[in-house]
Amino acid sequence: MEFPKGFLWGAATAAFQVEGATAVDGRTKSIWDEFCEVPGAVVGGHTGEPAADHYRRVDEDVRLMAGLGLQAYRFSVAWPRVRPDGGRVNQAGLDFYSRLVDRLLEAGIQPWPTLYHWDLPQALEERGGWAGRATSYRFADFAESVAGALGDRVENWTTVNEPWCSAFLGYAAGVHAPGRREPEAAVAAVHHLLLGHGLATEVIRGTSAGAKVGITLNLYPIIAADPESPADVDAVRRLDGLQNRIFLEPLLLGRYPEDVVADLEPHGFAGHLQDGDLEIVSAPLGQLGVNYYAEHFVSGAAGPAVPGSPWVGAEHVTFPSRGLPRTDMGWEVEPAGLTKVLVRVNRDYPSIPLYVTENGAAYRDVVAADGEVYDPERLRYLESHLRAAHAAIEAGVDLRGYFAWSLMDNFEWAEGYAKRFGIVHVDYDTQVRTPKMSAMWYSQVARGNALAAVAAS
Repeated sequence: MEFPKGFLWGAATAAFQVEGATAVDGRTKSIWDEFCEVPGAVVGGHTGEPAADHYRRVDEDVRLMAGLGLQAYRFSVAWPRVRPDGGRVNQAGLDFYSRLVDRLLEAGIQPWPTLYHWDLPQALEERGGWAGRATSYRFADFAESVAGALGDRVENWTTVNEPWCSAFLGYAAGVHAPGRREPEAAVAAVHHLLLGHGLATEVIRGTSAGAKVGITLNLYPIIAADPESPADVDAVRRLDGLQNRIFLEPLLLGRYPEDVVADLEPHGFAGHLQDGDLEIVSAPLGQLGVNYYAEHFVSGAAGPAVPGSPWVGAEHVTFPSRGLPRTDMGWEVEPAGLTKVLVRVNRDYPSIPLYVTENGAAYRDVVAADGEVYDPERLRYLESHLRAAHAAIEAGVDLRGYFAWSLMDNFEWAEGYAKRFGIVHVDYDTQVRTPKMSAMWYSQVARGNALAAVAAS
């Protein structure tokens, strides 16, 4: 099963999850450093130190990527490393990312930086965070600093990763940093994250001629438990609005969906929009990143009240099980959902190049007696989802690349170090990297631009 000529094969990480060195070379606290100090907020009381020590081991990690035949590396830039406390530029922070870009290019690997992967400087959160409009403009300042330093060598940029998670998990559910349970703040954060994206897009294009700027959304099909139930059908509408359309429509159509604005009226969503905002938000994209992990199978039958639901205006919705296999995160495995998502974006919105910027699974990996890491479940997960991506291409989708999540085991947010997503195993005591069976298989795929044979075991 061959992929189109020029299809891009990569892997992804995020700064707070892999870098460590959280108090080195001028870096200050992010909202995740602060959140990790809250008792019970993160499994095991884990923090972002030392993570995978990527900050100190970047040369080794680039050699690892080159050895696997990866063509692109999607990484994120730590805002509190580049503009500590959201203020002045820290040259040491910029120098790290400049060295990383140089090393990647020397190895023949395309750098794909993401400006925001959830590590807002804590000082900016204390001034309101993404619930405040001013943060959008501070983000544009940050973007200007990074684009000014890297724009001569970087072509492809991502502004914001998964604004749904930042807004709803961080400000409504409180299970991610900054740990707030304020629905009004969450819906404000939705708009301000998108506004920040638009402002940053202008800045990057003004700084780096020819830059291709995009944003990454986590898009999931929403499936009714009972398609004949009006309550379930309404639950699908509400969750599709909150998960998918509230981001896709302003970005690609220049408007927010009317039904979602109405659903969020009790929380004052429309009051955050100012004249000219949507024109900024809907600046043409160079590409759209799609992160996919699962479908949402939903019922509108009211369940027990759960404090801190991320589903603002749809807190009553429940998620019954379909009995499908699940990953170690408890997420159902449904590869066909990736095809559905890609086909839908291609069908319902203006034509735009698409990339799968994250896709992967956590499983309980162990190092075997022979020193190898055998992870057949992850290998089968990747293989089935790549088949789903290929099916979307055959259906006419302009899909141009795939990034496995994640390059290496890392700090998995509120799960700490308890969940392993990497195709490369990390021993957190020694920081030894061991490519897993899935990494060796994925290497074959990347080198051949086609699916490799999968072992029966």
